[in-house]
Amino acid sequence: MTMTSQDALRGLEDERSSVRLRAAMAVGTEPEDRFVGPLVERCAVEGEFYVRDMLTWALTRHPVALTLPALVRELRSERTQARSQALHTLSKIGDGRAWPAITRALLCDGDEDVARSAWRAAVVLVPEGEEAGLAETLATQLGRGGQETQLSLSRSLAGLGEGVVPVLRAASAGAGPAARAHALATERLLRDPDTGFAFAIEEAKRVVALGGAGGEGG
Repeated sequence: MTMTSQDALRGLEDERSSVRLRAAMAVGTEPEDRFVGPLVERCAVEGEFYVRDMLTWALTRHPVALTLPALVRELRSERTQARSQALHTLSKIGDGRAWPAITRALLCDGDEDVARSAWRAAVVLVPEGEEAGLAETLATQLGRGGQETQLSLSRSLAGLGEGVVPVLRAASAGAGPAARAHALATERLLRDPDTGFAFAIEEAKRVVALGGAGGEGG
């Protein structure tokens, strides 16, 4: 059954996740400018991953001239999910005009979900020629968090290409033990993407524990 515009807007607030999912799909299928605000607001509080994913898709179907300012405003929100989801959506839209909003504060955000979303968005949005500066900022986060967070950072650094190698080698030579191991593991992944991260990080920890420093081949 096709939803009317009003039904869809009401459906975004329904207590049933299946209804919210259907409403988000309807809003994305037949976009209207007035949907942008409610979609962004729902992203900040939606508890179901699949619904959030559909909300992001619905936003990508609307004019960037409307979605970009609304999402950038969310990056200053006190709510961590608002910031995280806005970053995720900006990465999906992929419009480079959002780059100035990806601040160092977001890249180093105290909430790991926000930080991971910021890392991914930054790699998508970084202008040509600014990759080295981004890599240096990302390198300050080496050694942070558990394996999931460290893998996310490694993938983001690897996404910047071979230009990150000098940054990784500097970190592997001069940072604390956790950051040194993370830098070595990231360089290993950059050279051999098929290497499992768990193996790479454990191997790197052993190297650091034995007094090794710097990347291989340096």
